[in-house]
Amino acid sequence: MSARPIAEAAPERASRDRRWIALGFIALAQLMIALDATVVNVALPTIQRALHGSDATRQWIITAYTVAFGGLLLLGGGISDAIGRRRAFRLGLIGFAASSLLGGAALNLPMLVAARALQGAAAALLAPSALSLLAVTFRERGERARAFAVFGAVAGSGGAIGLILGGWLTQSAGWRYCLYVNLVFALLAFAGTYSTLAPDRSGARRPLDLLSAALITASLGALVYGCSAALRAGWTAPQVVAAGVAAIAGVVLFAFGTGTIRSFAIVMTLGIVTSLFTSVVGSRALVHAIWGSRRRLDHLSI
Repeated sequence: MSARPIAEAAPERASRDRRWIALGFIALAQLMIALDATVVNVALPTIQRALHGSDATRQWIITAYTVAFGGLLLLGGGISDAIGRRRAFRLGLIGFAASSLLGGAALNLPMLVAARALQGAAAALLAPSALSLLAVTFRERGERARAFAVFGAVAGSGGAIGLILGGWLTQSAGWRYCLYVNLVFALLAFAGTYSTLAPDRSGARRPLDLLSAALITASLGALVYGCSAALRAGWTAPQVVAAGVAAIAGVVLFAFGTGTIRSFAIVMTLGIVTSLFTSVVGSRALVHAIWGSRRRLDHLSI
C-alpha cells in the first residue's frame, strides 16, 4: 500500500473525530438548557425561605425561564442566521453563564426571577444555534441521524437529570449552586467547541425580520404563560383563555403577514417548547408529591 492514500486518510479521520468531539460539547450545552428547567424545582421551598418570598413569587422562578425560552426561541434562530451560528452559540453560552452567576448571587426573589428570565433568553439563542451547528457539521445522512439521536437523547434526559442534580446540590452545597453549576457546563462547552467547530462562512446571511420575530415571540410567550398559569388556575381561567386566544391570533398574523407559514421552524419550536413544558409539569408534580408527603409525615409525628 502506498503512503499517499494513508496520508490522505489521516486528515479525513481527524476531521471526523473533531466532529464527534464537537457533538459532545454541543450536547453538553443542550443538557444545560434542559436541566435548568427543573434544576431549581426541589430547591424552591428552600429558596423561598432564604429570600423571604411569597408563594405567588416563588412559582415565577420556573415560569420566567420557560416563558422567556419559549417566547424568544424563534427570535434566537433569526439572530443566529443573521450573525452566524458559531458566534450565536458562543454568545448564548456567555449569556447563560452570566445570568446563572447573577441568579446565584441573588439578594431577593425578584432579582432571581429576572436572572431566570435572562437564562431563558440566553437559552433561546443557544438552542437553535446548536441545532444549526449539528446540521452543518454532520452532512452525511447516516452520521447526521446518529448525531441527532444522541442530541435528542441528551435533551430528553435533561429534565430528570436536573431534578437529581438540583436535589443533590441543594442538600450538599446549597441552592445557589443549582445556578452556579451552569458556569462549569458553559465553560466546558465554550472551550470544547472553540477548536472543534468550523468558522462561520462569510457569505450572505438572512436578514432579521423584526415584525415576524415580534409576532411569533409574543405568540409563543403567551402560549407558554397560558400553560403555566393553567397549572395553578385551571384551563378555563380567564387569563389562560386570554393567553390562548392571543397565541392563536399571533400565529395567524405571523402566517398571513409573512405570506408563508414557516412550518418547519414552527413545528421545531413547538416541539422543543412542548418537551420543556412536559419536563416542567412532571417535575412539579413530583416535587408537590414529595413535599406533600413530607408535610403529612411531619403532622403525624406532631
